[in-house]
Amino acid sequence: MDLIQSLHRQLERNPNIPELRPGDTVRVHARIVEGGRERIQVFQGLVIRVRGSGAGATFTVRRIAAHGIGVERTFPLYSPLIEKVEVTRHGKVRRGRLYYMRGLKGKAARLKEKREE
Repeated sequence: MDLIQSLHRQLERNPNIPELRPGDTVRVHARIVEGGRERIQVFQGLVIRVRGSGAGATFTVRRIAAHGIGVERTFPLYSPLIEKVEVTRHGKVRRGRLYYMRGLKGKAARLKEKREE
């Protein structure tokens, strides 16, 4: 019984990570360790996928880097290396995986913002 309780305690969700959905534009503050030094790196982009539950849950963020090259990063939801996640806007989407965004560029790659009602 103690083993199960200890696992649940380890899986407590980071309070700095809000509920994420595909279509959200987020700023992920990730802790990067380089040699003996540690710093916070911000990765801003569109959430194209949220998958899994429990310890293996991940979310994938896509951004457009220099010269129009798309960069995707997958973050574990329960990782201690994630400092915080800020949701900057909620996009209006009708599906759970936004892989079609990989084929779009420029103005075609924009999403409408979800209106609060």
